[in-house]
Amino acid sequence: MRLIPDALKYLSTARLAEGDPLPPEDRVVTGSVLALEDLYRAQAPGLLRFFARRADRQDAHDLVQESFARLADAGAAPGKAIEQPEAYLNGIATNLLRNRAKSALQRSLARQVPVEEASLAGPDMVAMLEARDLLNRIQNALMRLSPKTRDIFLAHRVDGLSYNEIAKRTGLSLKGVEWHMTKAISHLDRVLRSR
Repeated sequence: MRLIPDALKYLSTARLAEGDPLPPEDRVVTGSVLALEDLYRAQAPGLLRFFARRADRQDAHDLVQESFARLADAGAAPGKAIEQPEAYLNGIATNLLRNRAKSALQRSLARQVPVEEASLAGPDMVAMLEARDLLNRIQNALMRLSPKTRDIFLAHRVDGLSYNEIAKRTGLSLKGVEWHMTKAISHLDRVLRSR
């Protein structure tokens, strides 16, 4: 949708000839069409990037058009001149995004179902039994490891210690810790795949 550039192109090429009647005084726009065209050329790419980062990419061009349309409407009001059009345009862009966010929130709230009307499912007993079975299998597999390997594995996976920290605590080398971890992981993998 390229309304603004097409309209600006038409307006910038439409010039008064020698015998053409002049518009009424309240309709005379001195330089605002050219100023809007220059502003569009200067600000549209940045505004497009602004909208592309903060909204759906497919809506970015429409938001740029809407911003410039609102700017043109605001500048067309009789007796009102916009002193800083870039700042005014940025304010319009921010407000457009804010309005879209409010509308999205309202739509989201309208789709929500009160908790009294929602059908709540109970806990899945099969999933609970499977999870308990898996935990038992892992615990049994860990108990079949040597105490040193089990302690190193739990220190890394449960306590979150690094291999270096485990090596310092146990007095092993880094390669020794890696060996114990590899042994524990391969053992657990074999046990969990066997079923």
